[in-house]
Amino acid sequence: MLDGRTRRILTLWFPRLASDRVLRARPVEGPFALVLREGNTDRLHCLNAAAEGQGLARGMALSEARAFCPALQTAPADPAREAQFLETLRRWATRYCPWVGLEDEGLVLDITGSDHLWGGEEPMMAEMAARLERARITARLGLADTRGAAWALAHFAPGRAAPGARLSALGKLPVAALRLPHDTITGLQRLGLREIGDLTRTPRAPLVRRFGAGLMARLDQALGDLPEQVSPVADTPHYGTRLTLPEPIGQQSDVMAGIERLLDRLCVKLKENETGARVLCLTLRRVDQASQEVELRLATPLRDATRIAALFARGIEDIDAGFGIDQMRLAATQVETLPARQIGAIATERRDKLGDLITRIGLRIGLENVQRYLPADSHIPERSFLIAPAAFTDPEGNWHQPHPRPLRLFPPEPLISDAPDPPRRFRWRRQSLSAERIEGPERLTPEWWFDDPNWRRGMRDYWRVETGQGLRLWMFHTPQDPGWYIEGVFA
Repeated sequence: MLDGRTRRILTLWFPRLASDRVLRARPVEGPFALVLREGNTDRLHCLNAAAEGQGLARGMALSEARAFCPALQTAPADPAREAQFLETLRRWATRYCPWVGLEDEGLVLDITGSDHLWGGEEPMMAEMAARLERARITARLGLADTRGAAWALAHFAPGRAAPGARLSALGKLPVAALRLPHDTITGLQRLGLREIGDLTRTPRAPLVRRFGAGLMARLDQALGDLPEQVSPVADTPHYGTRLTLPEPIGQQSDVMAGIERLLDRLCVKLKENETGARVLCLTLRRVDQASQEVELRLATPLRDATRIAALFARGIEDIDAGFGIDQMRLAATQVETLPARQIGAIATERRDKLGDLITRIGLRIGLENVQRYLPADSHIPERSFLIAPAAFTDPEGNWHQPHPRPLRLFPPEPLISDAPDPPRRFRWRRQSLSAERIEGPERLTPEWWFDDPNWRRGMRDYWRVETGQGLRLWMFHTPQDPGWYIEGVFA
């Protein structure tokens, strides 16, 4: 009971949700199915009514389905878009009540206390069904006192159960209406327990010993003896602010002042949700109804209004205000998690300045073109680092090298010498050099799982050679195929 009123739960089941989404945009005559690849087999994922009328069923292999129905038309399934479509329907359903949750291919609504706004439960259900039918969405509705009972009615006997009439409404439904696993349903049917009413007349202890406590829990939930909540999905925060101006503006300083006011409100919302903006879009509407957009892509997520405003300054230099700007809108089109953290004066200031510098350079040449070196898990010199965009990567930890590595690497350049020891005198790049100090060797073996033509000669013995002419070279020798090469230069 809730405020003297029996809880009323409404379930909306969309048995052809995926195919309806596709067919609303591109109608097809005849049998149609969406196909989803499972392992090495293409299987039917969702069918329209014509395909089901041909004897096809979900989960059937596509090759088998075409043997039954050669005229079957197919398209690839897209689970991500199906989830988005269901989320759209969830937002639509909030017009009937605020408590709307998601179920597998359906919605669950707690309409307790809200049905009178539509003239009662039956007019409310009729209005829902009519709207969904006009939208060409197949839906089955079930209304009862409990979530389990509403689900059972929507899937097996669409309609409305009167308040308090739980057992009478469910007694003749099959045991599958209790949302049980397939193995449990099969086991109950073998015992002759085919309807929910049969379960209520059977001693509970033997059933619990054989099928577990989950069977009785589902029965109690459907009959209202065990509570089951409806958890509404929270709406995604909207990070956007708008400013309507009483008089048109056109000077850059006035636009910056408006941006600062918009950022103050936007950053408050970002802070409340512990998020930071990565991409912001500023829309400026002129008095002639033309609009201009300025996009700001940040190297790091931010919610500091002062720092973001300073980065916007270059983006608005080329704005054509025309006869004036009368409305400004600022939205964070991409946000990332930015939890509160303990800050330090020196480290935090240095990190913030680096992020702002990357953003300013990225405004000129593109964030993707500002790159950094990252360590890689390999002892091979050429594979010991990665080059990645600085704005989209965060170096974790420091470089760990047990031996020094040269700052400049290049493809191995051969030297004329067959001796196993580093040559004392040699020519390299038209220079006559003499070795004054030699350190090593450091032996590196190839990574056998990579087919690198530069390492087909086998292991290498690396030496650090300091010449009398001031060069510090990284030199290696290949014992299997004797030869000397230079691969790098130290600073």
